[in-house]
Amino acid sequence: MMKLAETIRSRIGVAAAAAALSLVAMPALAQDYVARIGHLESTQQSRHIHLEKVAALVAERTGGAVEFQIFPQGQLGNQRQMTEGVQLGTLEGTVSPAAFLGGFNPSVSILDIPYLLPEDAGAAQALREGPFGQSLLETFASRGVVGIGLWPNGRKDFTSNKPLDNIADFADQKFRVMDSRILIEQFNALGASAIALPFSELYTALQTGVVDGEENPLDTILRMKYYEVQDYLVVSEHGAMEDVILFNPMWWGSLPEEFQTTIIEAFNEVVPELTAHKAAAVAAALEEIRASDINVRVAEAEERAALRDLMYEPTKAAYLDRAGDEGAALIAIYEEQVAK
Repeated sequence: MMKLAETIRSRIGVAAAAAALSLVAMPALAQDYVARIGHLESTQQSRHIHLEKVAALVAERTGGAVEFQIFPQGQLGNQRQMTEGVQLGTLEGTVSPAAFLGGFNPSVSILDIPYLLPEDAGAAQALREGPFGQSLLETFASRGVVGIGLWPNGRKDFTSNKPLDNIADFADQKFRVMDSRILIEQFNALGASAIALPFSELYTALQTGVVDGEENPLDTILRMKYYEVQDYLVVSEHGAMEDVILFNPMWWGSLPEEFQTTIIEAFNEVVPELTAHKAAAVAAALEEIRASDINVRVAEAEERAALRDLMYEPTKAAYLDRAGDEGAALIAIYEEQVAK
């Protein structure tokens, strides 16, 4: 963790200098350090609950010198507006779904690759905190923000109006995806087709047959009532939903080194509790979904391995085509760390 703090400090460089030009007329920073942190989830969801826990830990361990003010539910704008605010210094921090950052930083789209992170929570966290996660966070420095950590936020599963009894059943079905070449290749690898549609149109698209199916975490499938207009659900856990913790480089650079380390450690410390909280929400969602008319099937380890074998190389190729040399370096670090 100390290494990560040192690496972040050494990579702020140009981004901090650029931000300084826009802030040169501002008065000197006060003795205390206040960060407004915006995000999109509700106050009942895992991200917000554990951001509040991090805020309490940071306040306690810095003797009240660092204060996090948490703004949920898009109070400070949509995710693009919040990310740009962190760049410009009008906002100190945001916790963003990685899926919303691909246009801003193509390298982060590596997290769209199916089964990238292991199912074991400890092994997944070792990747986040190890060379792979650290190198991924470093790619944000050249985009004018400081990435200090990755947070788990669940995994995606498949639903459809047509049977999904085995991998062969995916053939010729139409699935909604976010606008991502990687996700399109994921379904191409299964013989299915992918249609990029806005999230707001998905329920109607499923209801009217514009698409046969979709992929989302179970709590989203429940909250958005997709199970009402779908007949089959496969608990595949194929796609990791990761959050990226971003801070403004000028604000981060103004902190004493020990406060930077304290903040990084606090975000990492709550991950087991965050993971457990999310798992409980997913389990409750699955129980409620099972009570409906939808057919639920849990993919076994052998099927998940077969899915990964089919999807990994095509989606990796799509990622490399978009992320270039920076992406290739990340893939090499990931594959080396996984091999160990």
